[in-house]
Amino acid sequence: MKRLMDIVLSLAALVLLSPVLVLVTLWIVLDSGRPVFFRQTRVGRGGQPFGILKFRSMRIDAAATGPYFTQANDPRITGVGRFIRRTSIDELPQLLNVLWGDMSLVGPRPDVPAQQSLYAPDDWVLRCSVRPGITGLAQVRGRSQASFEQRLAYDLEYVKNASVGLDLRVFWWTICQLGGRHSN
Repeated sequence: MKRLMDIVLSLAALVLLSPVLVLVTLWIVLDSGRPVFFRQTRVGRGGQPFGILKFRSMRIDAAATGPYFTQANDPRITGVGRFIRRTSIDELPQLLNVLWGDMSLVGPRPDVPAQQSLYAPDDWVLRCSVRPGITGLAQVRGRSQASFEQRLAYDLEYVKNASVGLDLRVFWWTICQLGGRHSN
């Protein structure tokens, strides 16, 4: 049921958001050129690597000039990048990752392989037992203000209680957050 929900909702979102996707594509090209998309290796279900898609929000040479994480006022972020990151529009291409089966709409955010060393082995295996998500419990409960330990606790809580009902609640809370309301 979850996979069917992922396919139907991601297809519907791609169709409904296609004007936004086209406009953001043009804006990125005009602002900082090509490529429009950023692809990065992330860890998926069962520990399998996959290429996550995002709208490129940083300079083309960003990976060579800084760490895999960003910091406040990171100089590598482009003008367009600040806006699409703040509004989470940079994440929209991940709807394709959902269609391809690499990700789900809801689940723990996928980590880069180097982050595995931050986890206890059992926590890593448990976290990777589900498809990673575009949004998740950690994103709606703590967003970027949560500590690593808090995000891990939310991710493990999600995995242990995963259900279509929980997915629908997290999805609704995400929509409310994007709309400026906080109702979790």
